[in-house]
Parts: sequence; structure tokens; C-alpha cells
Amino acid sequence: MFRTLFPGDFFGDLDRLQRQLLRFSGSADSIRGFGRSGFPPLNIGATPDSIEIFAFAPGLDPASIDLSIERGLLTLSGERAAELPQEENKTAIHINERFSGAFRRAVSLSDDIDPETASAGYKDGILHIRIKRRAATIPRRIDIQ
Repeated sequence: MFRTLFPGDFFGDLDRLQRQLLRFSGSADSIRGFGRSGFPPLNIGATPDSIEIFAFAPGLDPASIDLSIERGLLTLSGERAAELPQEENKTAIHINERFSGAFRRAVSLSDDIDPETASAGYKDGILHIRIKRRAATIPRRIDIQ
């Protein structure tokens, strides 16, 4: 029914417009988890000992990713080159759904993390960031003697 009322891919166009508006708004995601937009997509979780962040960025060179922590804010930024045919080939692009260009994601971190223990690894298109918690904030069981 909706296909007859709206020509073409109307809802797909609305979804792309919403994603672009959210990307340009520059809102920072929180570790508490709001927002589902931006590149690269993130999964953020916590263990009793650390904060675990997974960024899904296939096809990126790890050397082109800038990762920093400053005042409790983790910032991940870089640029993804466009892989489109050259203009001199006179090729028409009909659909271009792969993100290209500069990106920046920011995540506010809890106060109990130790930025000095941050580590990151990149394998199979997944950037895994681990930041350990300060030893003083990890709950301990006290034995009674």
C-alpha cells in the first residue's frame, strides 16, 4: 500500500536524511548509551575491571585512526577515502551507500577509569579499545578472621 502512495524509495531517503542530520549535529554519545548513528558504529560495555569499546571500521588503515583520551572523553577520529570511479571515466554513480570522508566519535567515560592503562588493537576490521578501572574503585571482598 505504501509503495503506491510514495514513489521510489521514499522511506529509504528519509532514513538517509535523518542519518546525515545526526552526523552533522555533532552530538557526543555517552557511555550510558544514547544515539545509534555515526561512523564507525560502536558497541560499548563494562566489566568489573574495565571498559570495553568495539568500533566496527572495516577497510580502514589502523594508522589513519586517531584515538585519544582527554578529561574523561574518548575521541576516535580519522578519514575514510572514497572509492569511486574517477571523473575522467565518465561513469555515473547510481547508489553510493558506503560512508566516506572525515569521521569523529566521542564517548564520555566514567570517572573510575585509568587513562594510562588504555590499549587498542585492530583485527579483521574491528578496533577493540580496553581501558582498565583504577584499582581503588574495584570492589573487593574482605574476609573476616
